[in-house]
Amino acid sequence: MTMQSQLNRALFDQVMVPNYNPSSVIPVRGEGARVWDQEGREFIDFAGGIAVNCLGHCHPALVGALKEQGEKLWHLSNVMTNEPALQLAKTLTDSTFADRVYFANSGAEANEAALKLARRWALENGGEEKNQIIAFTKAFHGRTFFTVTVGGQPAYSDGFGPKPEGVDHIEFNDLAALEAVISDKTCAVMMEPIQGEGGIIPATQEFMDGVRALCDKHNALLIFDEVQTGVGRTGALYAYQHYGVAPDILTTAKALGGGFPVAAMLTKAEIASSLKVGTHGSTYGGNPLACAVANAVLDVVNTPDVLEGVTVKHRKFVDGLNAINDKYQVFSEVRGQGLLIGAVLNDEFQGRARDFLVASAEAGLMCLVAGANVVRFTPSLVITDEEIELGLARFEEAVAKVKQG
Repeated sequence: MTMQSQLNRALFDQVMVPNYNPSSVIPVRGEGARVWDQEGREFIDFAGGIAVNCLGHCHPALVGALKEQGEKLWHLSNVMTNEPALQLAKTLTDSTFADRVYFANSGAEANEAALKLARRWALENGGEEKNQIIAFTKAFHGRTFFTVTVGGQPAYSDGFGPKPEGVDHIEFNDLAALEAVISDKTCAVMMEPIQGEGGIIPATQEFMDGVRALCDKHNALLIFDEVQTGVGRTGALYAYQHYGVAPDILTTAKALGGGFPVAAMLTKAEIASSLKVGTHGSTYGGNPLACAVANAVLDVVNTPDVLEGVTVKHRKFVDGLNAINDKYQVFSEVRGQGLLIGAVLNDEFQGRARDFLVASAEAGLMCLVAGANVVRFTPSLVITDEEIELGLARFEEAVAKVKQG
């Protein structure tokens, strides 16, 4: 038996911690929005590594950037800076509300940095009692203990001992609820412009405007978690730009590296000043390899052709999903923005999102769920029309199978 033949799903249970339960399918190669497994079977990828592979698999620009940087400089500590990190920070500040950038490796780390910055800023600008963080039910902000506590899903944070204090949760899109709990003791309000893991739930314009106004009234920071909505996912570089409401701190990861681990926290200069030398850090944050790839990602994504194309592809996806639903009547609505799309199951199929995911894989399609009642699609931003049509045909096959029981 060869070593490769032993690299199967059964080996996972022998050598991996059991916090994941992966599929038996093991992909070995990808190109664009197509993936092939160990058996040579082809899949259309509507999952994108959970909104990460924004340019699909093995995009030439990203492969080229990685190879080029890999022959120059791999890693430095933050005792020194490096050119790719400086370029990436300049691009991000030139393209957004922000003046300053902090680099990390993942969305959770970026959110951890945002929360620590908010608490430090509030301590310096309002005293020890200004420490309340307000977040929202169904939110997701990462898996560090601080971020998972701020995320509004107790199933992820229960069972690990005492949680960080000073965190309150209210219903999303409920401005009256926020007005009832916010005060001058509030340090920050943290939210996703579109709740991802919570079910692809967009903030209303009224809510966004109201949250900004309440934060201003009480001198609280507004933190936008754009880990999933950022880097072109919604048809703008960052989703806040659709609303015309700028945050005080923004976090970005996932698609920022197109599959290479990299993240950033963006903020204004006067707020950033609270993270003085030694107050926070990251060994790999600002890594030259990661930043070189992220620069290549932004060179491609932050262009009118790609961003406008996301809006066109959104309509193609939604029309296709609605056509499928007209035949099979399994969804109550299709919602989302750009290529962050959720198909919400109707009453008859409540709790069965995973059934659609499994049936899709059997039909040669990779998709996601967002909770038990929403099938989620986060494909490449440059997926071709042909790949969309083929993927939707395979999804229809899966829907028919689930419908038939």
